[in-house]
Amino acid sequence: MAKLIRYQKGGVAQVVENQWRILPVDTQEPLGAGPHLVPFQYWLDHSWSAEIQAKYLAGELGVWIASDADLAVHRDVILAGMKFWSIIAVDFPIFRDGRGFSHAAILRERLGWQGELRAIGDVLIDQLLQMAKVGFDSFLLRADQDEAVALEQFEIIHHRLQNDWRASRDQLGGKNHVS
Repeated sequence: MAKLIRYQKGGVAQVVENQWRILPVDTQEPLGAGPHLVPFQYWLDHSWSAEIQAKYLAGELGVWIASDADLAVHRDVILAGMKFWSIIAVDFPIFRDGRGFSHAAILRERLGWQGELRAIGDVLIDQLLQMAKVGFDSFLLRADQDEAVALEQFEIIHHRLQNDWRASRDQLGGKNHVS
């Protein structure tokens, strides 16, 4: 399985083995063994099947949300589904499609998702810090991206000058200077 970067809130970035199988959007196949990320539409169509129920009871079910999904339209379904999902992933179909950043912020800030939020698809190294700021805490990099270089990205900036999902503003050392 592919490796991914995990950068949990309050932790350090590390490379870990990806255990989650991502089902394609048009899948009709049974899930099989192990943890699965199913398309959100698959969840809508099969959420009460015995197979899906067995997966979420085992903690082996997550959903992935397409970049063109309307989270406001599905707000109530997402809120209800959060009780069953171990992970939510957001797909970046192409690196320049920034809608996934908005999805992450909505899931964290408006819908209150506290679990793992993963970026999947066309995820590039130079996007990692911005993704982490809006709420992603794991990143399945595109196959041609180097995990070692990706880890270095999290060491580049040590002081935050803007609020983000991970922490409030640092003010260059945490001290409030009064003139």
